[in-house]
Amino acid sequence: MIDVAALRSTPLDPVVAEELDRFEDAAARFVAGEMDDEAFRVFRLNQGVYGQRQGGHNQMLRVKVPHGRVTPEQLDMFGHVADEYSRGWGHLTTRQNVQFHFVQLERVGASLRDLAAAGLTSREACGDTVRNVAGCHLAGACPFEVLDITPWARATTDLFLRNPLAQRLPRKFKINFSGCATDCGQAMFNDVGVIGVTQPRPDGTVEAGFRVFFAGGLGANPHPAQALEEFTSREDLLPTIEAILRVQDHYGNRDNKLRARMKWLVDTMGVEELRERIVKERRFLVASATYPGGLPAPVVAEGDAPAGMATRPDEGTPVQLSGVDPYRAWEAANVVRGRANGTVSAYAHCRLGDITSDQFRGLADLQRELGSDLRITNRQNLVFRDLTEEQLPRLYDRLAALQMASPGAELARDVVACPGADTCNLAVTQSRGLADDIDRALEDSGLADVGGVRVNISGCTNSCGQHHISDIGFFGLERRSHGRPAPGYQMLLGGHVGQMAVEFGNKAAKLPAKTASAAVVRVVSRFADERAAGETFQGWLDRSGGAATVGEGLRDLDVFPDPDEAPDFYVDFDETGPYEAEVGRGECVT
Repeated sequence: MIDVAALRSTPLDPVVAEELDRFEDAAARFVAGEMDDEAFRVFRLNQGVYGQRQGGHNQMLRVKVPHGRVTPEQLDMFGHVADEYSRGWGHLTTRQNVQFHFVQLERVGASLRDLAAAGLTSREACGDTVRNVAGCHLAGACPFEVLDITPWARATTDLFLRNPLAQRLPRKFKINFSGCATDCGQAMFNDVGVIGVTQPRPDGTVEAGFRVFFAGGLGANPHPAQALEEFTSREDLLPTIEAILRVQDHYGNRDNKLRARMKWLVDTMGVEELRERIVKERRFLVASATYPGGLPAPVVAEGDAPAGMATRPDEGTPVQLSGVDPYRAWEAANVVRGRANGTVSAYAHCRLGDITSDQFRGLADLQRELGSDLRITNRQNLVFRDLTEEQLPRLYDRLAALQMASPGAELARDVVACPGADTCNLAVTQSRGLADDIDRALEDSGLADVGGVRVNISGCTNSCGQHHISDIGFFGLERRSHGRPAPGYQMLLGGHVGQMAVEFGNKAAKLPAKTASAAVVRVVSRFADERAAGETFQGWLDRSGGAATVGEGLRDLDVFPDPDEAPDFYVDFDETGPYEAEVGRGECVT
């Protein structure tokens, strides 16, 4: 276990120490009424601190974990922060951050100092900044990758963290990396998405590099990312990313936050002109005193050789778990093997993305014992990497003791949800409560082990739960029936990301919150019964007539009974009183 007292006695980096001194001074002046709310709001958001729905001095603290890579010491620190400053648990996000809720403003500074002692920061985890740089959680262990994007994601993090260019952008700016076209890192709906590719050289050899995409985004109006060029060399990658950032800084809308993300420049400027401005910016960036060209230090030091190519990225067989003993079921669903280089990786299932302080510490001990690499995934799980076959049974037993060995990562039971109305000012529904209900319904119906289908939920239209790119997606909305407000959801079907393309889900049905789980069970059951061997959810959906046609079969579930007969339809999950859509000022708009 980490020795917090010893860490606290170690001097912090002077830059970090000064930054935290300034934050604590600003917080003290705000509490004393000497700093206005607007100025302090920008200050705390840039430090990764959000206000919560509960008001007062309750804060959500978002800790950045670049490309999801976490050490045992950092896991121990998460356990400490959860107990000392929060409520005994933390939450993994779809962008590989760790969040802690109900941290009191007066204690935020102390928590940030403890985190900094373990090499962690919340700097620019929020606000109009370059956010946490996300990357494929199997980078360096994936059998299909062209390049290991790990050192590239680290170099990009280093380039923009505390960089003056990244502090006061028109809106937040998100960068994602994937090592191959499978796009497990979700590059195709971000401001910058980077995917490893190859191109032939004149001498017949193959050069590894990147295809860079720009101006993607989710939110209430999703936009697919656009390709900048066919091939970007390794030497040109960081200048290219910086050029895209500079174009957004120059031309992004600073008068209307709702249209300030880079995706809106595609609509107002046109993709061709936007592309030309990025290329021009890169051309003259060489004159900058801080030109980031050439191979960055992390790549030179660590290399970026791929784990080893398999024959093709669509190889694989459907997971069959019925009648299998618990260990074999877990191995079949949660273990990933590199066919070419013999790597072994295994998922730990974090239900609803939540981890208790005891689980954080148990994971830290397990990571030390196994000598493994550990990364947060964008489906709110963890993956142990660099394992041996002999370590798998021990890993399973230890995860089972931590209640993290469900054979659920990437299966139907692995429901992703944003925090929703638990803590978010913008949410209109309890998305976590629905996720829990869907999980229960799938277990009860024997469908939780169905592979090839993913469920994502957001508590509003802003897509923090990434409902647009999931096979089955939901976003919360207010419904009215019998003169009463009631919690409801819009169901989307058919979203997916991969092969350097993104498909956003289409509307299928509006539903009361209390029948949404029944709708999921019905759709997953149809998919499991009707799919052909190896058929994807998208393929089955297209063959079945699309989202609207499948949604027609759910119409009987869009019924609100009389409030006197079924009062629970007018009370949201995890609530005790009548439903009311309370929307505060947004701080976490996607």
